[in-house]
Amino acid sequence: MDRIVNEICDENDLKKFQVLYQEQVKRGVVDEKAQFEYAWCLIRGKAHSDTKKGIALLEDLFRRIKEDEGKRDYLFCLSLGYTRLKEYEDALKYAKALLKVEPENRQAQSLKHYIEDKMKKDGLMGMAIVGGAAIAIGGLVGLGVALTKKLN
Repeated sequence: MDRIVNEICDENDLKKFQVLYQEQVKRGVVDEKAQFEYAWCLIRGKAHSDTKKGIALLEDLFRRIKEDEGKRDYLFCLSLGYTRLKEYEDALKYAKALLKVEPENRQAQSLKHYIEDKMKKDGLMGMAIVGGAAIAIGGLVGLGVALTKKLN
């Protein structure tokens, strides 16, 4: 799953789908396929700003489109996008929503487990940082007290 989460879109593909999407925007009618393909490229972009833009396009599609088949793809891509941004709560929400519709979807199951593992690791890392900071502050306070006693 690491490979899928960290895959970067080819710059030529991104430009191609960006041009197609923007041409349709200028005409006032954007079809679902063009918006999805551009969003999918953005989700896998190098910059977080691209990923956020891709998420916004996918969330728009998800709200507008009634077809369940397309929505399933959007749920997976949204979960993937939020995972790339390390916004694991939102990523997990979309992965679980997809699994409600398709409980046997192996790719969604793998992504859900990947997200949960990342949440655990980040949570442990966060606790270690907080714990380390508390120890450091405690040490500094102790040192300050010792120095004060020594000077008196």
